[in-house]
Amino acid sequence: MQNTQMSDDKPFLILQLRPEDEASDGEYAAFLDKGGIAALNTKRIRMEQDSLPPEFSLDNYAAVIVGGGPGCVSDDPATRDPVEARAEAELLALMPQIIDRDMPFLGCCYGIGLLAHHLGASVTKDRYGEPVSAVTCTVTDEGQADPLLQGLPNTFAAFVGHKEAVQELPEGTVHLMGSETCPFQMIRAGQNVYATQFHPEADGQVFADRIRIYRDRGYFPAEEADALTNACLSADVTYPERILQRFVARYSSN
Repeated sequence: MQNTQMSDDKPFLILQLRPEDEASDGEYAAFLDKGGIAALNTKRIRMEQDSLPPEFSLDNYAAVIVGGGPGCVSDDPATRDPVEARAEAELLALMPQIIDRDMPFLGCCYGIGLLAHHLGASVTKDRYGEPVSAVTCTVTDEGQADPLLQGLPNTFAAFVGHKEAVQELPEGTVHLMGSETCPFQMIRAGQNVYATQFHPEADGQVFADRIRIYRDRGYFPAEEADALTNACLSADVTYPERILQRFVARYSSN
């Protein structure tokens, strides 16, 4: 477990599941940079390296952010890496507390699968997977009234790349954003539990790095890596980070 000096405010708990050091460090740095979070106001735990400690309590945190990763909620348990399976089980075990408390939560990509699976919705690779790209997302009527989206354009580009997706809106959630290729790009449970299929922390360089790191993980044909990298670096993706910034600003402990 990685220790950081804390401020007097409750920190943001950032839970990660990327086994590659470069990808994990890059994602963490992106959360800090795009979210405007100081490192000393976070507690970072790499779930593939460490279990949550026995004394762990959500009482100690202002909000929870879950990053992405190469694993999928819908992966066959019989063939899963045991470390990945253990980390996912610990995260799923947190979800009842998060829902019951209406704990500020932002699940990014993998996180929408966790939330939807916990709420009983189908998460599969059958439909709605999206290749690595910048896709146009549309804010729903409900989304336009949400504090994290209010005043943003009705449509804007966001970076995606996922093999599985939520197949139907989980019961009791609010549909905030969608795209033509994936209807559930952002949802909310209660008033404070959010999840996105896209990556609000990512810019073109972040995705270029991930393309290089994950080129052999089945997200895209390896021979397309250069073309995808150029497309991501030239994409105009600016609004998703505002969602992350608003989440951080809204739930910072003062």
